[in-house]
Order: sequence, then structure tokens, then C-alpha cells
Amino acid sequence: MLKRFLPLLPVLLLAGCTTGQFTRLTPSQQSHNADNLYPVEVAFDSNQQALRWDSIKAYVIVDGRPQPLRPVPLVRNRWEGVIAVPPGGRTVNYKFKFDYLYNSFGKIPQPNSESSKTYTLKVVE
Repeated sequence: MLKRFLPLLPVLLLAGCTTGQFTRLTPSQQSHNADNLYPVEVAFDSNQQALRWDSIKAYVIVDGRPQPLRPVPLVRNRWEGVIAVPPGGRTVNYKFKFDYLYNSFGKIPQPNSESSKTYTLKVVE
């Protein structure tokens, strides 16, 4: 019986590894400002015990272009940055992406990444 499940073991172990949860901390609507830059903030949590938190590289992606996020000082698991809205623009779609390493049995740390759903920022007068 065990022999039938042994080939599935790697799949079952990896199935629990992509459990990142993104929490957008930015309002979906912001007032227009002169520089057309708008702050975004996200919390990222994962129950993946092998995730190497010190290896995380966080990005906000707008129009397919990644822009780095920086960790919020003194607050665990939160990152912040800015996104640009073209002059005269009223909405912009964006998502968050986190690249990181995780510990793997008998191997050097392996790369992985997770992305959030797409969010929309609406600029109002």
C-alpha cells in the first residue's frame, strides 16, 4: 500500500508550499496628487515553514513592469512602495509579486515566487 503512495509524496509535500496570502493595505481609491505617485502597501503571510523570510524580494507590478517594494521598518511581513498613474489617468491595475528562497531537503535553497490577484487603484479629484 505504501508503495502506491510513495511516488506521490513529493507532490503532496509541494502542494502545501504555495500558501502565501496577500492582504492589500492600500485603499482602492485615492485622491489625485500633483506628482501622480500613489503609495501601496501589502502584508504577506505564509505557513510554508521552509520559506526563508530574509530572502524575500517584493515587487508591485504595473503594466508588466516590476517595481521594488521595501520592507516597512519595525513591522513584520509588510512592504510598501509607490505606483505611478499617467497624468490624466483615472485607474491603474497592479499586483504584488514576492520572490523568495525555501529550504529543500538535501539541496541548496530553491527559488519560488507567488503573485497576488490583480487590484485596481482609482484616482479621484
